[in-house]
Amino acid sequence: MRKRIGAWVVTATAAVLIAMPAAVHAQNAGHTASALKTPWGDPNLQGVWSNATTTPLQRPAKWAGRDTLTKEEVAELDKETDVGTDARAERGTAADVGGAYNRFWWDRGYSDGRTSLIIDPPDGRIPKLTPEAQKREEAERRLQQTNEGGRGEGEFAGPEDLALYTRCVVRAPLPRTSTGYNNNYQIVQMPGYVAILQEQMHETRIIPLDGRPHLNGGVRQWLGDSRGHWEGDTLVVDTTNFTDFDGMSFQGSTKDMKLIERFRRIDQDTIEYTFTVEDPNTWVRPWSAMIPFKNIASRGEQLFEYACHEDNYGMYGILSGARHKEKEAAASQKTSR
Repeated sequence: MRKRIGAWVVTATAAVLIAMPAAVHAQNAGHTASALKTPWGDPNLQGVWSNATTTPLQRPAKWAGRDTLTKEEVAELDKETDVGTDARAERGTAADVGGAYNRFWWDRGYSDGRTSLIIDPPDGRIPKLTPEAQKREEAERRLQQTNEGGRGEGEFAGPEDLALYTRCVVRAPLPRTSTGYNNNYQIVQMPGYVAILQEQMHETRIIPLDGRPHLNGGVRQWLGDSRGHWEGDTLVVDTTNFTDFDGMSFQGSTKDMKLIERFRRIDQDTIEYTFTVEDPNTWVRPWSAMIPFKNIASRGEQLFEYACHEDNYGMYGILSGARHKEKEAAASQKTSR
């Protein structure tokens, strides 16, 4: 959430990071240009970053043919964001309880002046779906009307019926785009590795830089299998071995999606993050987007742990409610006999 960061030693891999020399953990805010290199000479991406932005992924129809907005349009959009995030329903109502997130909780960011995060294709739109993907999209639309996968308003037989997000297992598939809050990342480096922590679900990607091959194609992971290398001052991360598990599809992608990410620090306070996704099962062509990462530590903000875990009250409440309804149904049948 807003101004979150901190206790991120929450995965089995964290023990590796704890053992790093203190110099490796040095943050860059306020340092000179020499701090843009690590002690061993790699470009320095370390720090705490936010990709919060209200720039849409796809270019809205009203901005067709335009790459950027005027200063006046940006100011108006930012004003709408401030007003919209401070709205609350009438206090004491069900709507208030269900959506009681005022400006304090939201961290949507602001427009960066572009009309879309997508930079290729030039129209700022996600390419057309393949016929196969169109069929999957229609099947997904129908599935959302049911209880399977944690959707809909039906009963839940067990934890398996709940989405990975609800169970606090994984926040979302890669690549990550900005959401309403929890847009914070911490990057830590050591010789031969880069680690990227995403705040909300205490996920840490450990990316080796030693040229090792990808995992066997039969091994599938929530966030795929990442391998990195340097191209000049840019970290290039190649990720494959995605899963087709429910909820881990990016914009309709399949497990065969290939993701290329590029991280380039352009100054003390900004990382230019670009991703390209390719999946012939889903889109008629690859497409790319760029999202700026801003150094929030330089603003005096910290990262605090987002304490989301499977042993939460929501899980108990959902499953207890399902068991209660089952007992009521059984009692009703018994009475009617």
